[in-house]
Amino acid sequence: MTLKGKSIAILIAPKGTEEPEFVQPRDAIIAADGSVTVVSLESGAAQTNNHDLEPGNAYAVDKVVQDVTANDFDGIIIPGGTVGADKLRASRETVALVRDFVAHKKPVGAICHGPWLLVEAEVLEDRTVTSYPTLRTDIENAGGNWVDREVAVDSGIITSRKPDDLPAFCAKLVEAFALANEPAT
Repeated sequence: MTLKGKSIAILIAPKGTEEPEFVQPRDAIIAADGSVTVVSLESGAAQTNNHDLEPGNAYAVDKVVQDVTANDFDGIIIPGGTVGADKLRASRETVALVRDFVAHKKPVGAICHGPWLLVEAEVLEDRTVTSYPTLRTDIENAGGNWVDREVAVDSGIITSRKPDDLPAFCAKLVEAFALANEPAT
């Protein structure tokens, strides 16, 4: 499937996003001819982690959350990483951005601890999602139906459990973004 003409945002925390959960979805979008914009809470570069505790690489930030809207993109990706996901869900602007993607029926992908942002955005009522297992109670308390499978897709929300699920997650992201409405202008 091709994403030619599609513009996808990918979130990254200033520090603490899980590197493979950022890099592999980003690369999958680029490989499918999509355009990726790296969005963070701060400008400059964002430092990733591996296995939550080991330093990863730093990645350039293209835009800060305050300077983008859901109308600028065809979809958004929320990588995990315990520390990074917690920082993202603590940002009111980021929560509002994700809520707007869902309200505009644009695909939202979240992996591992990324669904914490979906909990915070209050968009999981009656939706079937997966995540890292420790988020199960949070998701159920937010009205979601938690399942233990490599990918769950429900009403434009694509979720996955962990880095081992990245191949399936990336494939579903590309499919969902390809089938989404016309490209953003």
